[in-house]
Amino acid sequence: MRYFGQSNSILFHHRESSSRLLWGKRDESLILPLNDSVSVTLGIDEMHAKTTVALGPDFKSDRLWLNGKEQPVDNPRFLQLIKEIRRRSNIKNNEVTTWKVHICSENNFPTAAGLASSAAGYACLVYALAQVYKVHGNISSIARMGSGSACRSIYGGFTQWHAGTKPDGSDSFAKQLFPVEHWPELHIVILVVNDAQKKVASTSGMQQCVATSELLKHRIKECVQKHIDLMLKAIKEKNFGMFADVTMRESNQMHATCLDTFPPIVYMNDTSHAIVDFIHRYNKYHGEVKVAYTFDAGPNACLFVLENDVNELLAHVENTFPSFPGTENYTRGIPAEPKRILNMEIPSGYGEPHNPGLLKYIIHTKVGDGPSILKDPNEHLLSDNGLPTFLSTDSEKLN
Repeated sequence: MRYFGQSNSILFHHRESSSRLLWGKRDESLILPLNDSVSVTLGIDEMHAKTTVALGPDFKSDRLWLNGKEQPVDNPRFLQLIKEIRRRSNIKNNEVTTWKVHICSENNFPTAAGLASSAAGYACLVYALAQVYKVHGNISSIARMGSGSACRSIYGGFTQWHAGTKPDGSDSFAKQLFPVEHWPELHIVILVVNDAQKKVASTSGMQQCVATSELLKHRIKECVQKHIDLMLKAIKEKNFGMFADVTMRESNQMHATCLDTFPPIVYMNDTSHAIVDFIHRYNKYHGEVKVAYTFDAGPNACLFVLENDVNELLAHVENTFPSFPGTENYTRGIPAEPKRILNMEIPSGYGEPHNPGLLKYIIHTKVGDGPSILKDPNEHLLSDNGLPTFLSTDSEKLN
């Protein structure tokens, strides 16, 4: 029995205390947030996690492969998630639910680099497991057990994670606000500054922040609900100016709470700050907010821009943050046609171009759907024997 699918989410900066991931939890073991959050799911064609799940009576143990390497399955979050999936299974043959499971997953974008790989991976995993184990109903609360952000990534379009108030977390789950068709003009340009794993993991960073940041306490009390209300209104009315303003302010405040943590946590670097400066200069030159930035727990920027402004933005990004000569595939994802800009046409208000190579590459995507089923058997990541397709059938025996 096999199932496979793909999913991704990069969440905008409604950081109640965070953007893509929720910055601050009231219960770490149950992954319960301090407050609500809102997200937007990105297109799976450009950024996705792909997962194959297999059940078999001959499997000796649960096994997991991620991005070509086998991973331990004793992670408490993973074990809790699998246990809940099996508990809610509607498979009539109870014996099947006792079979061991093999899982193989891969991302087509950097993992643990502040680009919501855990949200994409766990959303895809839970969706696939739910198909195999015939789990019905809202599965976002199960995805939450693996990664808080994953509960929002179960859905496409625009989603709200309701923090809930019950100690057991039964009222902490996500619901879709609007489908992808609601605001198709909203596009996203991701500037990859560093695709290496970040030094301070999001989970430990949030724990430190909750324990030591006085600014975080102030944000939750005074700022969060106001920003959520404004963001919900902006999305409903497709008011980009309001959307952009809240997004950038939330990003700034999230990283301010990181600096207020003791000892301080620094996710953004000099290139990140150069991007922030560029965006504010860009908007000032145009006399209106054309672009918004948000930074998750990492140095990489996620820019929001309307479709009609994509080509111009990309042209100026490529000019201000040039690649090394001869670099191929610098801008990836949805095809675009950046306008050619002569030096004499570059507004002086944008600042001088930086040295080449500050960005590794650029990804252009848009609002997308949640997890989907891949129909082509050639897409499977597990062979019929339950081992990853990248392993030779003779190189490893099932054990």
